[in-house]
Parts: sequence; structure tokens; C-alpha cells
Amino acid sequence: MSTAGKVIKCKAAIIWEPKKPFSIVEIEVAPPKAHEVRIQILATGVCRSDDHVLSGALAVKFPIILGHEAAGVVESIGEGVTSVKPGDKVIPLFVPQCGECRACLHPRGNLCTKNDLGVSTGLMADGTSRFTYQGKPVHHFVGTSTFTEYTVVCENAVAKIDAAAPLEKVCLIGCGFSTGYGAAVNSAKVEPGSTCAVFGLGGVGLSAVMGCKAAGASRIIGVDINKDKFAKAKELGATECINPQDFKKPIQDVLIEMTDGGVDYSFEVIGRTETMIAALASCHMNFGTSVAVGVPPSASEITFSPMLLFTGRTWMGSVFGAWKSKDSVPKLVSDFMAKKFTLDPLITHTLPFHKINEAFELLRTGKSIRSVLLLQNP
Repeated sequence: MSTAGKVIKCKAAIIWEPKKPFSIVEIEVAPPKAHEVRIQILATGVCRSDDHVLSGALAVKFPIILGHEAAGVVESIGEGVTSVKPGDKVIPLFVPQCGECRACLHPRGNLCTKNDLGVSTGLMADGTSRFTYQGKPVHHFVGTSTFTEYTVVCENAVAKIDAAAPLEKVCLIGCGFSTGYGAAVNSAKVEPGSTCAVFGLGGVGLSAVMGCKAAGASRIIGVDINKDKFAKAKELGATECINPQDFKKPIQDVLIEMTDGGVDYSFEVIGRTETMIAALASCHMNFGTSVAVGVPPSASEITFSPMLLFTGRTWMGSVFGAWKSKDSVPKLVSDFMAKKFTLDPLITHTLPFHKINEAFELLRTGKSIRSVLLLQNP
């Protein structure tokens, strides 16, 4: 029996306020309006950015359904939708691609102005929500909200992918893998024979390691205070790993000594202002490039000596690995299917949806790289 055009009742994980666990409740998901797509979510990854909302570091409006790294199947489409149809396998895009704004049209741009990052509204383009709980609206998260059995996204925020793709793996292309890998190959444009340092060896950091290796870097130094992550980092391409707590001097001084003046490329994949400065200082003072990849807390500000830049360093940010999302995600899935890269080592835990709080605890305690939640059998 078709659900198209009807309200769907389903399970979703709601956050009512910061520093409180998820509540799995039954919500109502409205049908998609014009240029919108309703998706049955089958698998969704647990990302540090979601945890930033839980900790209060990211400012959003509550109650809210989090989640932004997922894969599923189109259930129904609104009027005017042409790029996907019911039954298509898809990945929701937290960075949309409208194809019309200045960022979309610029060859180096990928942060479409239709995004709901930064000062988030938590609503669809028309200023309303498609989610309700007991008749009251629930906010969306970065235009995706994947911690629910069904979600609604704008057509410019969904990409059709290979029908044979395993959704419980390629969901990582919706955020973690693409963000880290792209920071190396697209944003930094790491060159063969170069030296790199990656600060933070979680799912995104390890994906940056993979990107540096794919680009031909000769030396890739992993930096993390959790030594349990070193073996995985080396498996994926790190040539050595260091723990800042093992040294009495600042980690940037250690890296400068190790690399005869600093690395060619450094990546901060944590979202802490002090490590952003350390990563910037650890790259060569004249020609080094440092890329800020980790999401910083909403209220954070950064202060550093302008001499860090005056001598010639480049400091840049990278959102979603600089990929133009709607164009690039299907190609990345095809590359995965062609075995051009692997995602399996990044996925340390696969759990049923109702264990979402357990998945976040694994993340916070450093016991997981990526946990994938299965909402139904993908």
C-alpha cells in the first residue's frame, strides 16, 4: 500500500536539550512539498559533529533530530522533482548543490548558499518543519536529519547512487570519508613526495590520512592523544604516529624538528582552536599549508601571532572536502564500488538504531572510529 502523499508515522531519535540522551519516539513525517524528497533511511553513521550538539558546543534549536551521514531509498517525491524517483538508492547531502548560486557556479566553490550550516534555522526552505511529535514541530539538522526512519530533504540535497552499493558502508561518503579524503586531495592538493601531519585520528582524520596516501605523500604523521588509534592509522597509510602528551615541548616544535622546518601540509581534524594554531605552526613557515577540517564550537574565537602567516604559510578551511556534493557523491560511490578506496577499516561498530546512545558513548570514549546504525536491513 503506497505511502506517497500521506503522513508517515515512524521511529526517530530526538534530542530535547543539550547534555541529555536521545529519546526514541514515534514521530509524524509529512509528505514532501514541491522540490522535496522523502527518504527511508536505512543506515546512518555517528559523527563528532552530532556530538557537538549534544555537548552544547554547537548552537541549534531544540527539539531536534540530528544525523547527517546516511544512505537510504527514496519513498516519494514532491512536485517538480526530476533528479530522483521512488525506489532510487540515495545519500542525503548536508552541503547541498543548487547549481545556481555563486559558490556552485565557481570552479573552486562547493558551499552552496542553500545550506543550513552556521546559523541554523532547523527548518525547510519554506520556513516550516516536516517533523512533528504529538502535534508539535521538531527541528531539522543541517537539512538532512538522518536519525529517523524517514526524513524529508530538498531535491538539491540528495544524490542518486549506484543501486548495487552497500548502504551500510557508503553512508560514510555522506560526511566522514568525503570530508577527510577531499581535504587532502581537493583542498590542500597534496603532492607526491610531500610531508603531511594529521591532527586527530577519528573517522575524518583517518580519511585525510587515506587522501594523503592516495595523493602520493611520502611521509604522513598522525597526531593523537589516544594511542589505540595508531595501529589503524598506520594500516591506512600513516608512516608514523606521535602523542603530544609524550613530549615536554609544544607538538608543533616536535614536528618542526622531525621534518627539517615543518610539514608541507597539516590538517586539523578535531575542531579545537589550540590544535588549529598548533597545526598551522607545524607546517613550514614559508610554503606550508594548513587545512582546518574539524568543526569548531559555535562560540569559539582564535588568537594567534600574525607572523604565523606573514612568512608565507597558507591557512584554509575545507567543508565537505571541497566536493561539489550532488555531482561528486555518485562518483565517489562508483569509485568505492570499483575498489579505488576502502571504507571497511573505518567502520568499527555496526549497531541497531535503538542503541544510538551506546554508539555515542563509544565515540566519546574513543573506542570507535565510526559506528553505523542500521534503521532497517539495508
